[in-house]
Amino acid sequence: MTARSERSGGSDRATTSFDPRRAVAIGAVLSAMALVVIDAGGLNLSLPSIASSLSTDPSTAILVVTTYQIAVVMALLPSAALGERFGLRRVFAAGVIAFTAAALMAAASESLLWLLLARFAQGLGASAILALGVALLRSTVSDRLLGAAIGWNAMTVALAAAAGPAIGALVLANFNWNWLFVFEVPLGLLVLIAARALPQVAPNSQRLDYASIALNFAAFGLLILGINLVALRPATAAYVILASTLVFATLVAREANHARPLLPLDLLRGASFRNSILASVLCFVGQTAGLIALPFYLQAGLGLSPLVAGLYMTVWPLSVAGTGLFAGRFSRWASTSALCVLGGALLALGMFGVACWPSSSPGLLVPFTMTSGIGFGLFQIANNRNMFLAAPMARSGAAGGMQGTARVLGQAGGAALVAQLFVFVPMDAAPNLTMGVAAAFALSASVVSVFQSNTR
Repeated sequence: MTARSERSGGSDRATTSFDPRRAVAIGAVLSAMALVVIDAGGLNLSLPSIASSLSTDPSTAILVVTTYQIAVVMALLPSAALGERFGLRRVFAAGVIAFTAAALMAAASESLLWLLLARFAQGLGASAILALGVALLRSTVSDRLLGAAIGWNAMTVALAAAAGPAIGALVLANFNWNWLFVFEVPLGLLVLIAARALPQVAPNSQRLDYASIALNFAAFGLLILGINLVALRPATAAYVILASTLVFATLVAREANHARPLLPLDLLRGASFRNSILASVLCFVGQTAGLIALPFYLQAGLGLSPLVAGLYMTVWPLSVAGTGLFAGRFSRWASTSALCVLGGALLALGMFGVACWPSSSPGLLVPFTMTSGIGFGLFQIANNRNMFLAAPMARSGAAGGMQGTARVLGQAGGAALVAQLFVFVPMDAAPNLTMGVAAAFALSASVVSVFQSNTR
């Protein structure tokens, strides 16, 4: 790969010939994404084993997941800023190193506190991977192939999400939970080696504002903590979210006149980018709420065993993965706005179908879950492409940070929505109602997408 092509960010690359270095670079990003997603899927399955091994109750063991999520969302935008300041490849590699080293720390954990510290460190490493992965893909391929690259990323994430619980179950059947982290180390080292093929994107010379980074940590940390407390302690959650709002206001005031603000106000001033972020949050709220409610509907509502329910569940992520194979090609000739509108509508249609379908025919739910997966995959690939093309190449790191932030906020909001509905609605009706509300969020994402620029 020539120095000129690396500086150009891919706009003048030949795209018709096979480039081994480019293939290794793409593989490094996709493998890192898979590592992070498989980690989350396998760990969720191991929480009962962790609780038993460390002599703690299940509700406390959930802190292993919450601590990781808080670290990720706190560090996404700072990771993006570090990438733009010191180089995307360098900070991405540092994230892989941190994630892998923390996996060894987690594997050696003999107390809950030690494990929580390791998971927080892994979250910091994962934030660099999630914030900079697509930005590095953009720097590796041409703009014409960006949609396809995002499709490969969506396919990888979906397959990893489907495989995560199965891999976790396989490990737990033969080893203790610590080995879930041991097996992450070789893959992390392979990703680190492959990352040497990633392009060297020239960093900027702007100094980092460490006060803004501290405010960002506090604002997002308080927000996620407040969202997690909504169902259990509503009054406390309200105070925590209010505190987060005040810190956010201070951060915005501090960043208002910065040329490259940590909170990318410069990008959010653009209507197309802003609408893509809003649509992404709404879509993830709907998709997350639907995926949480679906197993309750399948097991409690339809009386299916966990194994059969799990088979029904895999249709959704596999459909997302299948969509990744062709959605990138569609983005070359169809406007991203139209694809987002169609994808959001299909996701809403699938979830609404699950909510309303008679329970006497569970097998016919498969077309609805398949429709949901296709819709989500189509929406996310087109929306992410629009998001990145709405940002200058020099701000790809910031765009990636906002993309990851929108995803995590949407996922946290979806989980909080399910928790609230399950508290106030009888369990025989809660899963169906939740699927209906989730469909409304997906449809709202489709409506917001109407106002995107028609990028191709």
